[in-house]
Amino acid sequence: MISEANRLDYLIGYLSDDIPGLGKIRVPDDIDSKRRTFRALCNIRDAKPVSEKFLSVQDEELSYQREEKGVVSLEDVPGGKIRIWQGDITRLKVDAIVNAANGGMLGCFHPLHGCIDNAIHSAAGVQLRLECGRIMAAQGCEEPAGGAKITDAYNLPCKKVIHTVGPIVYGKEPTEEDERLLAQCYRSCLSLAEKEGIHSIAFCCISTGEFHFPNEKAAEIAVREVRAFLEKSKNVNCVIFNVFKDVDKRIYSRILA
Repeated sequence: MISEANRLDYLIGYLSDDIPGLGKIRVPDDIDSKRRTFRALCNIRDAKPVSEKFLSVQDEELSYQREEKGVVSLEDVPGGKIRIWQGDITRLKVDAIVNAANGGMLGCFHPLHGCIDNAIHSAAGVQLRLECGRIMAAQGCEEPAGGAKITDAYNLPCKKVIHTVGPIVYGKEPTEEDERLLAQCYRSCLSLAEKEGIHSIAFCCISTGEFHFPNEKAAEIAVREVRAFLEKSKNVNCVIFNVFKDVDKRIYSRILA
């Protein structure tokens, strides 16, 4: 087994040679900077095949990082059919996690961006962008707001990733159409989960943050749709609302009380 420094040096070198117009880049000396450089290069790379050796080394590195962060199983999240967990969604070992994607469905191309789309693709590996690329090429157009697609999870501890496109709020308040589309996101994801035999699913706070949907209204819609779905679901028996910010934890805790 090669050292992490050597793994990252190889991965950075491969990607710097593989990305058109980039040229050779200086490889940092410390591990944290090497990791950031590797992630940034993966973020900007198009959805195209890589070598088997690259995949092997990448998977070894991402597996190492996954174990270092720590995996959180369903049993580690207290509660019943609906639960709240605050933390990094890429740590959750559930049947499926939900990614707040954009219409292109290929992940975030902004290097080291703080969005959940970037975090999920970075932790999953380049295979996730490749699979999304194949799905979107077959579809021939962008995914509309309210729609969803399901993929494998690759180096994530979950089994599947469900990608949904939430509405973007342009005014001070969401319109009725914005609210309808956000509700449709939850219904689309849950319907896919039901169809695929998924029992546990973790939702991020779809459309909040970068897409400007008010946190409280978004949570109200999310809880309403999940509660209604669980009343009739035959497969899905546990939904986790994954929150990252303290404000969202307070909102969901109050609504679910």
